[in-house]
Amino acid sequence: MTESSMKKLASTLLDAITDKDPLVQEQVCSALCSLGEARPVETLRACEEYLRQHDKLAHPYRAAVLRAMERVLSSRASELDKDTASTIILLASSEMTKTKDLVWDWQQAASGVLVAVGRQFISKVMEELLRRLHPGTLPHCAVLHTLASLSVANAFGVVPFLPSVLSSLLPVLGVAKQDTVRVAFCSALQRFSEGALEYLANLDRAPDPTVRKDAFATDIFSAYDVLFHQWLQSREAKLRLAVVEALGPMSHLLPSERLEEQLPKLLPGILALYKKHAETFYLSKSLGQILEAAVSVGSRTLETQLDALLAALHSQICVPVESSSPLVMSNQKEVLRCFTVLACSSPDRLLAFLLPRLDTSNERTRVGTLQVVRHVINSAAAQMEDKKPFILSSMRLPLLDTNSKVKRAVVQVISAMAHHGYLEQPGGEAMIEYIVQQCALPPEQEPEKPGPGSKDPKADSVRAISVRTLYLVSTTVDRMSHVLWPYLLQFLTPVRFTGALTPLCRSLVHLAQKRQEAGADAFLIQYDAHASLPSPYAVTGRLLVVSSSPYLGDGRGAAALRLLSVLHPNIHPLLGQHWETTVPLLLGYLDEHTEETLPQEEWEEKLLMFLRDTLAIISDNAWICQLSLELCRQLPCYDEAPQEKNFLYKCIGTTLGAASSKEVVRKHLQELLETARYQEEAEREGLACCFGICAISHLEDTLAQLEDFVRSEVFRKSIGILNIFKDRSENEVEKVKSALILCYGHVAARAPRELVLAKVESDILRNICQHFSTKVLGIKVETKDPALKLCLVQSVCMVSRAICSSTQAGSFHFTRKAELVAQMMEFIRAEPPDSLRTPIRKKAMLTCTYLVSVEPALDEQARADVIHGCLHSIMALLPEPKEEDGGCQKSLYLETLHALEDLLTSLLQRNMTPQGLQIMIEHLSPWIKSPRGHERARALGLSALLLRYFLEHLRVSALVPFHNLGLLIGLFSPRCADLWPATRQEAVDCVYSLLYLQLGYEGFSRDYRDDVAERLLSLKDGLVHPDPAILFHTCHSVGQIIAKRLPPDQLISLLLTMFEALGDPEKNCSRAATVMINCLLQERGGVLQEKVPEIVSVLRSKLQEAQGEHVLPAAQHSVYLLATQHCAAVVSSLLGSPLPLDRCIQAAMPTSSWQGGPAGTFCSEVHLSGGPAPSWYC
Repeated sequence: MTESSMKKLASTLLDAITDKDPLVQEQVCSALCSLGEARPVETLRACEEYLRQHDKLAHPYRAAVLRAMERVLSSRASELDKDTASTIILLASSEMTKTKDLVWDWQQAASGVLVAVGRQFISKVMEELLRRLHPGTLPHCAVLHTLASLSVANAFGVVPFLPSVLSSLLPVLGVAKQDTVRVAFCSALQRFSEGALEYLANLDRAPDPTVRKDAFATDIFSAYDVLFHQWLQSREAKLRLAVVEALGPMSHLLPSERLEEQLPKLLPGILALYKKHAETFYLSKSLGQILEAAVSVGSRTLETQLDALLAALHSQICVPVESSSPLVMSNQKEVLRCFTVLACSSPDRLLAFLLPRLDTSNERTRVGTLQVVRHVINSAAAQMEDKKPFILSSMRLPLLDTNSKVKRAVVQVISAMAHHGYLEQPGGEAMIEYIVQQCALPPEQEPEKPGPGSKDPKADSVRAISVRTLYLVSTTVDRMSHVLWPYLLQFLTPVRFTGALTPLCRSLVHLAQKRQEAGADAFLIQYDAHASLPSPYAVTGRLLVVSSSPYLGDGRGAAALRLLSVLHPNIHPLLGQHWETTVPLLLGYLDEHTEETLPQEEWEEKLLMFLRDTLAIISDNAWICQLSLELCRQLPCYDEAPQEKNFLYKCIGTTLGAASSKEVVRKHLQELLETARYQEEAEREGLACCFGICAISHLEDTLAQLEDFVRSEVFRKSIGILNIFKDRSENEVEKVKSALILCYGHVAARAPRELVLAKVESDILRNICQHFSTKVLGIKVETKDPALKLCLVQSVCMVSRAICSSTQAGSFHFTRKAELVAQMMEFIRAEPPDSLRTPIRKKAMLTCTYLVSVEPALDEQARADVIHGCLHSIMALLPEPKEEDGGCQKSLYLETLHALEDLLTSLLQRNMTPQGLQIMIEHLSPWIKSPRGHERARALGLSALLLRYFLEHLRVSALVPFHNLGLLIGLFSPRCADLWPATRQEAVDCVYSLLYLQLGYEGFSRDYRDDVAERLLSLKDGLVHPDPAILFHTCHSVGQIIAKRLPPDQLISLLLTMFEALGDPEKNCSRAATVMINCLLQERGGVLQEKVPEIVSVLRSKLQEAQGEHVLPAAQHSVYLLATQHCAAVVSSLLGSPLPLDRCIQAAMPTSSWQGGPAGTFCSEVHLSGGPAPSWYC
């Protein structure tokens, strides 16, 4: 771009600066700045020329141009030549002083231009500004402001001019009467002093390294005298604060003797202002600078002021900090800076003041004092080195404070102590224990809610701060490694530190890894030298048990397993290779799941397998026995954690199973039986699991110990005959018996199959039944405890399952089978038939499922009783509960229904013949025809299930007829029109399975697919439709499929069963029956000549019984269909009816006597006698 084009563009933009739209103005300024970035000199000259030529331009627009110039100069000032710089300086100076009135935005913009140029051309700018200072005349406020800003922006350039500036300004200080001018003077003096201090602090880079503080001392003291003795007394708060701000840096430039002389008046004067000003940040900042100046000159006067200083500063630090107020936060920092100065100069006096205040119970005082202690520990480490014991001892009472704010402050103090070697002193362990205690706080019991400005609700909680502190101290403070290792291990086992396990494990893992890097000697723990540490057995048990609930406590399972893995040399020397392989697999499994998706039983089994493999590798009976002892000792620790205690019992059983010492095994089993808390369901279950797992290796000893316990004084004392009549004692006895019964069940379930059969009846079941049956004075008393019933059911179920899974089950004769089945049925019948409250009937049916499979087979009556009793117990239950009614209730319902399904299929499996299938369906038949929809739906669902099972397991060795086909299809097919859509679907499935069963009996393979039968599946969609026309048309199609695939010998049985359905109380099913009857007669009526009299007779009797208006016209059509194929036989059957002819016969006679003619004539006759005939009738 040429210079003329450039100038023209800049001029155009400047002309647009006067646009009234602020957005346009801003865009013009941005464009000018962009132009200035590319061509700075030309742009700046264009702006200068524009302002000079437009002298009448209003000041807001002038300010906008000046601001654009400043932005260009801030990055391009170095490219200016001297002439351009001089021109711009003159322009800015002129703009800045054009008016004596205060027009801040305009004057500030001009001042900004001067400051920007002054970074490169300080001499020219200072010359211009000094020219504006006239002796005996107050300078323009903007000039003072510019001088002050330059002192900060270019201290090395301005300081050499300071003597000249001060000599011009000081004589007129007394003339300044207006507060605004005085404030400007204060600001300038503050910046001059700050610039001078920066210059003196960096003399190595200064243009004149010979400059000393003395060059300014006299002038600064003269200014100090006016500011402190005159202006500080003003009533104007803004002026007082400006004076105080200036006095801070000025105090460093005062002559030493003058400062010492002024301190007795200066310090009280500053402290007095704390009571007058709400915003105290500037006071504290200035006070800190004054204190630094006093200390730097070795002031003795400071000692006399210490008490007042400490009291004032302490009251400031105790002011509650509001995170929304930056000035309050900044004030806290400045006050702490003051304490640092005092700590370095008078540490004894400071601690004598602070430490007694830690004993106060006032929250603000204690929190504020702790803040100061933490700060001086960090900022005055050298001075506090020999004071460590005193500081540690003073923390005794704060450690006991329960206030959350105090706790936060204490944790922060301990963190500072850790970095500076305090925790290595005697008493340091108490500080570490305190941190761990706070890590163990339950998150849900955090005592305070976050403030309104907090983004993370837990960021400032005591527990969160403590967790972060423990980890940071463990990982970043090298000197703490030998303090924390192995000391932190002692917090793993106590119950009160359970909540801290995750951060403890993470810290210990890091510490252990650092020790390993240092060498084996540094890592191996000398337990003799650390008597308070938990043993390897205690650590192993604790970490393994807490891993069973892996997602609790921020994922303590993974943390515990990692620590266990890294500790392997201290657990046992043989474990390294195995744990290095298996622990990562366990951790990977946890990564694949969440707390919601983790299969708990599968996870626990993986941990138990890990324990079993570990014990097998160690293979040291003494070590294993010691581990089992330690595991038993830990049982009381989990009284409040039932799931983990349950798993601990399993670990004990696994460990005892690996022990070779029978005496140890029996001793521990006896202790477990004597100390168990039988009132807790989870504990009874855990104890039983322990015995079951132990029985895998010690079946004889486990059974013997159970019997010994029953004969022991402990047990006899608890079940004395007199106690039975006391409700509380009776309940306790029932719980003990429940646990023993469960123990026998788990023993049977877990014991080796080749050994368990010999013990089932002689030892296990005998004792189970003995504990369940209670006799008082020789009379059997029925137990009232549902838990005892449930335990019996569960145990018998486990026994039965154990028998079934044995390879010798086929040759085993279970003599008590009938007795147990009868007992289970008694329990089932005792349950309320209309509600599902307990899992007893589910468990009892599951038990019966296994018992059915065991020899000897049940007799027919017993089988019928089981089927009948279970159906009556389940079918009448209210409809399936919805999710909002409770997920547990729905789950129990579904599980109970599945148990019934399994039982029925198990019974069917024992008689896989058409007759066996017929018996099962006969039991379901009353429910299939029930007036209650949910009962029909269940019955059809069970029927469909049984038919599918029968079909899937069909084995036909010879071609035999399926003689029940017609009866079964006749039972199910009318249900295709049931009021419940689900029932219709199940009905079609039943018919579908029956047709394939027929094909199977005819010799077709199981994978054969029949095109006609497959059409049934496509008809299911039509059954969902509520429109009656579509529904009954679908039923007609179902009838056609049945007609095509039904063997001739089954047709009459099907029709007779269909005739029964004409009287169905469910009107839709009755209609469906009529549709299907007529469809069958139309399609297959030609083969029924010999059966016509029987059909007419049955039809006549059913018509007399039927109540529905739709039945008569349908029956007329049935007679018509028969008559068209067997007219003489139909007429003969009708005429052979006894006199007088009833109305049914009279209605049928005209139809049967019709011969020839179109079918439409008969349809019209039907229409006249009973209404319109649907298309599928004709």
